[in-house]
Amino acid sequence: MAILPILEFPDERLRKKAKPVATVDAATRQLIDDLLETMYAAPGIGLAANQVNVQQRIIVLDVSEEKNAPLALINPELLDKQGQEESDEGCLSVPGVYEKVRRAEKIRVRALDREGGALEFDAEGLLAVCIQHEIDHLEGKLFVDYLSPLKRQLARKKVRKEQRQRATQPEPTRLRGVA
Repeated sequence: MAILPILEFPDERLRKKAKPVATVDAATRQLIDDLLETMYAAPGIGLAANQVNVQQRIIVLDVSEEKNAPLALINPELLDKQGQEESDEGCLSVPGVYEKVRRAEKIRVRALDREGGALEFDAEGLLAVCIQHEIDHLEGKLFVDYLSPLKRQLARKKVRKEQRQRATQPEPTRLRGVA
């Protein structure tokens, strides 16, 4: 498994629409494992393949408190949306920015699992928000697209400031023989 670099807003590669996965195979499962490792290390509760510059329709999620309930969805699609709710959202590709976004309260989802088996289920609450957020990524859409132009510009400035700060911080040194 590997931790993959996460693209950050306003990187244009985040705007690419991901392509459907034709065959679920060992390479697909390896990508899912890498996505999960990357998501947990970030730390986050969801990650889409195109956030790591892999243009495939795969998302991973884990909204459990214990971080022990990973879910991988291949070629996910929303079949139904009901109600509306507004909640704070953040994104691994827009670090440090949290804003209120309005989404469907309940959804019905169809996808393939990590073995290629068909799934169809209902979701609500945080899981529904997370699935909608990650499916947006697959469409080349970011949560900041739901914000006003002013808030979107402020988010862009905040991400660039964080990037500059990270660039000026020295890398931690490692002692020989110490992991």
